[in-house]
Amino acid sequence: MRSESVQQRAEEVPVIRAEEIFAIPPPGLVVDLRSPLEFAEDHIPGAVNLALFDDEERRVIGTLYNWTGPEAAFRKASQRTREKIEDFVAAVGELTNTPVPGVDLGREVTRRTRGGMGAMESRQSLTNANVGDPIVFHCWRGGLRSRSVVALLRDLGWDRAVGLEGGYKAYRAVVRARIAGWSGPPAVCLRGLTGVGKTLILRELERLRPGWTIDLEGLAAHRSSILGGVGLEPVSQRRFESRLMQRLHAGFPGPIVYEGESRKVGDIILPEPIWRSMCAAVDLELCAPLERRIGVLVEDYLEQDENRSELAQRLPFIERRLGVRKWQGVLVELLHSGREEELVRILLERYYDPLYQHSEHRYAYSASFDASDPAAAAEAVAAWIDEHRAR
Repeated sequence: MRSESVQQRAEEVPVIRAEEIFAIPPPGLVVDLRSPLEFAEDHIPGAVNLALFDDEERRVIGTLYNWTGPEAAFRKASQRTREKIEDFVAAVGELTNTPVPGVDLGREVTRRTRGGMGAMESRQSLTNANVGDPIVFHCWRGGLRSRSVVALLRDLGWDRAVGLEGGYKAYRAVVRARIAGWSGPPAVCLRGLTGVGKTLILRELERLRPGWTIDLEGLAAHRSSILGGVGLEPVSQRRFESRLMQRLHAGFPGPIVYEGESRKVGDIILPEPIWRSMCAAVDLELCAPLERRIGVLVEDYLEQDENRSELAQRLPFIERRLGVRKWQGVLVELLHSGREEELVRILLERYYDPLYQHSEHRYAYSASFDASDPAAAAEAVAAWIDEHRAR
């Protein structure tokens, strides 16, 4: 470890630009230093969360910054960092399978923070990283939090440690810009009544033709209906767009195949370029008998017992839509009494099918396929697309 006098010299902090984050080759890593709540809302795909401050600590430090000033917040952050640095560095060592040097890390933090925030910032300068397999550390804006971590770890011997210029905020700007400027190959849209098995066929098609599909419902963790979040954990708009950008960045070896959606998937609003692509797509119809559709939905929504209570909370919304006087409590009672197939039949015949048929006139289907067997349907769809692409 360098002496204390050397510690006060200017420190170069190598960084990569946000545009480069999509091209990090294995075994490169991205370590997100933000709080767990920030990480949960959105993060770079594949990133690992090693938070310097938990959610409550972040709140306290932010309050100090706003009401007392930056230096008071810096002192509080420095104190908490000294208390946590041993565990943090140990976590980095475990993540990277690297031995941790036998150094008094609390003392190192004290040395580096001596003189206050301004003195610490003045010693740091950003340089372009030239590391083949980087460990990228970032915070919200690529500020003192992540720069200081990179400087400390490099001083401990982690030469792969680099920062992300502009932090998550810069990454987010790149995601938005790339999605806004995206245009893709010709598209095909699978459409059909609720329960026909569009998602099942889309997944089978991806297995047959890797890279053809975009599973928007999978990216959003929502089935795109009033009951579509049951048993799932829908993601934020930002998280959806990060997942979408990862998929778009991977590219398409053939056409794009979507499952037909409205402009919203749950609470997620589809970005304009995706919506334009879907609206311009060739529409294919998937059909299946009512009994098959009932079976698909019962398996999808009620396979897990814990889904029942969540479904019971949401059914009254549909009861109100159907008419409170006749239907209040009826659907919930069917669920509680184990009459799932009867419940789903009513939902389809009285609610979902009329909604779909009201909008169906907008589509001119180029072909129709029996969706009863998802694997066979996917093969038929793939063959149809191959034939019409060759023309």
